[in-house]
Amino acid sequence: MTWKIPLFKMYWDTDDTKTVETAIRSGMNWAVGPNVTQFEQGLAEYLGTQYCLTFNSGTSALHAVLLAHGIGNGDEVIVPSFTFIATANAPKFVGARPVFADIEETTLGLDPESVVNAITPKTKAILPIHYGGCPCRIRELREIADDHDLILIEDAAEAFGASIGGKRVGSFGDSAMVSFCQNKIITTGEGGALITDSRDIYERLKLIRSHGRLDTADYFSSSESMDYITLGYNFRLSNILASLGLAQLRKAEEIIRMRIHIAELYTALFQKKCQEVRLMVVPEHYRHVFQLFSIRVPKRNELMESLKKKGIMSKIYFSPVHQTSYYRQALNYTAILPVTENVANEILSLPIYPGMPEEDISTVVEGISEFYGAA
Repeated sequence: MTWKIPLFKMYWDTDDTKTVETAIRSGMNWAVGPNVTQFEQGLAEYLGTQYCLTFNSGTSALHAVLLAHGIGNGDEVIVPSFTFIATANAPKFVGARPVFADIEETTLGLDPESVVNAITPKTKAILPIHYGGCPCRIRELREIADDHDLILIEDAAEAFGASIGGKRVGSFGDSAMVSFCQNKIITTGEGGALITDSRDIYERLKLIRSHGRLDTADYFSSSESMDYITLGYNFRLSNILASLGLAQLRKAEEIIRMRIHIAELYTALFQKKCQEVRLMVVPEHYRHVFQLFSIRVPKRNELMESLKKKGIMSKIYFSPVHQTSYYRQALNYTAILPVTENVANEILSLPIYPGMPEEDISTVVEGISEFYGAA
């Protein structure tokens, strides 16, 4: 379907196209090259960590980081069910068991009290997400992880550039993943990265990312024979995509400012015109970057159908993972998560992207207001 107002559009300019063209026209280093290193260095500096490695997707990055932290058979990892399924699947990739904890209603992230109640002698790690660009209660989760000697890995796929008190999301955990899929804050089309302050984890990740090979030089430009010292994967981000990432990173703050501005326009219009809409309240000292603009509404499914008829796209982020056929039927999960299920029945993500015309924002709000007026 062609949407009059799509859920998102990629933000790009001539800097993106010129940077990618330069990488292609070099005729060299399309797979591995200097753009990868520069992108990783820029990400580490921006996010406030010592080390960064790029990956071909955020999902690959989650897989790799669990391996790097030694999580495997018999271990449990506490995750939200209110997330994209990759968060919950990642422990399964390494033979561990995802254990679902409930969320809280302010940030829609893991509820620290529910996390504490989910800890068992088998628990090895906590894997929270920062929903839609809003930091979760990560400081409390950090304390819980420290108190119980657990690993804290942030799934910051949706929260690139978000922060609490000026400290970037991703720098609270032992490691963190960020995503560059096409609908994220900055994008390489597909891609992701891991950040950490641990040299040991960084070195393990390098082996996991590239076939377990001990790279002592650029594999594609060196005649040197290199040794393979462990099992690894082909999880690399290409040099071409890293060039796009570099161009996107240069305007990350501009992109975030535009998203925040659009969210402010939405908020003002909804407060004026539609009291049925429940907006997220951003906690004090939190920087929400609005990768998603999500609302909670009654008669959500009927509203979606009404918007669809007007050519306005909306989407449910997220349906609970524990209610998918795979987790219910194949894995026999029976989690009791009342807040997750309540929120998931009301949540709706609306169109938001840098450069979104104000008239389109007004059209979305009017469409929702008309629905509830008619109802």
